[in-house]
Amino acid sequence: MKKDLSIYIHIPFCLHKCVYCDFLSFAGRSISDQVRYVSAINNEIRLYKPFASRYLVKTIYFGGGTPSLIDESLIESMLETIRDTFEVDRFAEITIEANPGTLKYADLLQYREFGINRLSIGMQTADDELLKKLGRIHDFEGFEKCFQDARRAGFENISVDLMSGIPGQSIHSYVDTLTRVTELNPEHISSYSLQVEEGTPLANNAELLSEIPDESIDREMYAMTKRVLSASGYERYEFSNYAKPGYESRHNHVYWTGGEYIGLGISAASLFKGERFTNIRDVEEYMQVLTEAGDEISNGTSPELLYEAAAKQLRTDITVMYVNNRMEEFMFLGLRLIKGVSRADFRSRFGKDMFSVFGPVINKYSDQGFLEYNDARVWLTDKGIDVSNYILADFLLDQ
Repeated sequence: MKKDLSIYIHIPFCLHKCVYCDFLSFAGRSISDQVRYVSAINNEIRLYKPFASRYLVKTIYFGGGTPSLIDESLIESMLETIRDTFEVDRFAEITIEANPGTLKYADLLQYREFGINRLSIGMQTADDELLKKLGRIHDFEGFEKCFQDARRAGFENISVDLMSGIPGQSIHSYVDTLTRVTELNPEHISSYSLQVEEGTPLANNAELLSEIPDESIDREMYAMTKRVLSASGYERYEFSNYAKPGYESRHNHVYWTGGEYIGLGISAASLFKGERFTNIRDVEEYMQVLTEAGDEISNGTSPELLYEAAAKQLRTDITVMYVNNRMEEFMFLGLRLIKGVSRADFRSRFGKDMFSVFGPVINKYSDQGFLEYNDARVWLTDKGIDVSNYILADFLLDQ
């Protein structure tokens, strides 16, 4: 029986870098650079040929950066290479992230023809002034047009990304954003609190930093998210993610539950064959390694030897996932889900009861009202979610 596999593809190109963004992305690259980069990704996909027959691809996700910036033919070529290399489930969830400032109706029609069935649109806020502060290249009217174009093109699974804690944002403006989005009735909504990351333009802008809502207002915004979205039929299934029934992100669920996935492109992370690793961050080095690998593929070099040789040049931060690592991740990633973690799944994966490993930690936070459990599951309470970073760190085991 084939094992399930998910594939993430990192497209690092943007028209303009937002002030808060710390993802590995950059503006100003030429079309020829984009073509070279996608050619490199196609070669990286082919490196996995020796193992492909063991897997069934269940989800594919194009993230960035701004995947909708590059020509749709390049998106098609990557999907074709994946389908030539792996067996892709006929009901696979295939997602592409999009920026309203880069997306045309014709692109959306092409995506649907390629088999892309889920669209994730970065909106952030309905307030045009706040969008300018963030460095976004669209306004709310542009987002609405993009959303309606997606519906006309046949997308029946649309996710919208929102942000709270934006400089100058009030609770009133945030609730207005939530309300205006629910009126459009997307299937999925993600809402994340703005994080100030070192090295970003935001981190060096004293004026904007002074306008960021304080922690108490940010927590109130977080509470309002659940209140407003629940009233409109959205169920919170993860700390920051809400969906209509049946529309939870299948791709992200793989990350939270320890499934295998391959990350393609610079800085992309993978969990594959018992190892967690990240690709190198230098785009020129990445393209050079994979151009050479493509030549070796054409010359008939042993696929197994080629995979091992390229892996040594492409991968960093390699961690062998021993049983303790896997048990830790089962808990501190799985507890991000509102339903929590399954005690039966833990026993099936690791051959022991969850409480024999984590009993003291579970009981400690249960006694404090941060966590609850029954015979089937362990989960964080709303009170526990508010201090989740502190609690989840306690599930790290001594190596």
